Amino acid sequence: MSPGAAALFSPLTLPHGLTLPNRVVMAPMTRQRSPGGVPGPDVAAYYRRRAEGGVGLIVTEGTTVDDPVSSMSVDVPNFFGAALDGWRRVVDEVHAAGGRIAPQLWHVGMARNPKTQTVAFPELPSIGPSGLSRPGKVTGEVMSPARIQAVVDAFARAAEATRTLGFDAVELHGAHGYLIDQFLWEGTNTRTDVYGGDPLARARFAVEVVSAVRRAVGPDFPLILRYSQWKQQDYTAKLAPIPEALGALLGVLSEAGVDVFHCSQRRFWEPEFEGSDLNLAGWTKRLTGKPVITVGSVGLSGEFIGAFRGESSESTPLDALLARLEADEFDLVAVGRALLVDPNWATKIRTGRAAELLPFTPAALATLS
Repeated sequence: MSPGAAALFSPLTLPHGLTLPNRVVMAPMTRQRSPGGVPGPDVAAYYRRRAEGGVGLIVTEGTTVDDPVSSMSVDVPNFFGAALDGWRRVVDEVHAAGGRIAPQLWHVGMARNPKTQTVAFPELPSIGPSGLSRPGKVTGEVMSPARIQAVVDAFARAAEATRTLGFDAVELHGAHGYLIDQFLWEGTNTRTDVYGGDPLARARFAVEVVSAVRRAVGPDFPLILRYSQWKQQDYTAKLAPIPEALGALLGVLSEAGVDVFHCSQRRFWEPEFEGSDLNLAGWTKRLTGKPVITVGSVGLSGEFIGAFRGESSESTPLDALLARLEADEFDLVAVGRALLVDPNWATKIRTGRAAELLPFTPAALATLS
């Protein structure tokens, strides 16, 4: 094992007894390689290669729940109907390679744009808490209480399927300005009913989704929530400007059934609040006592938004990351683009072969290598 990597490759047991062989998590990355929303054998092989490459837990790309306007592309995988047979194949392949895997359940809300994206039911308007795609810009339909309940039920049905198919855990996508996050953020939630107003009222939809998913999977199945302060619409946005506000928000989500928080930052090394070096994951662990996953440009010189602008990234040393992990600031480390381009990233780090790591180039976004 490479010097300093012992903490990264030590086992960890999550709530409800799921033991991971190491702390490396494959971060969810949208691939749009599932025509008609159905993941094929190539998708199963793609995930199997990461399991064979030594990843402790795979979190799949975002998979959309059963709502007509939940997806931003007909090539993003669904998590209902015909897609479930494809996901069963994925689970079987990952388990055959000794891996562990969780699907990420997703509804994109107002991030769906029928004018610029190839979506199912382009004649239908996108939906969100206030019909806002960004602050002040109405481009869709306000969700009624009945529609809100229908989407909550869709998340619950998808969650029930995760257990039926044999997944090891489930993750909810509550970050980056998608539907759950659109309810949390005052910039896209201007409601005056029970789903809007103060921060805890804006959290009601997220709490209802988490509670419904917890009931669907039962009390003994790991439930992960990915959340972020930043949004695609505003990189400087914050759900909580101070630790006390963040603690209140995370508290109600934790009580609803979240076991693990997946804390998304664009750069993991950036402190979340003034006066402390703790990043978002570090603060989340301090405030909740729950296991946390850190993520954000791990092992790469450039952040991931730049990748979509055509920017490449070189591999970078992990010393600072490992020091934080050894100090117990966070429990797990999600690796995105570095794993996308190099399925054997974890094995190469564990065996001291960092010099062999493949550099990330944007061309990797178009492959299932």
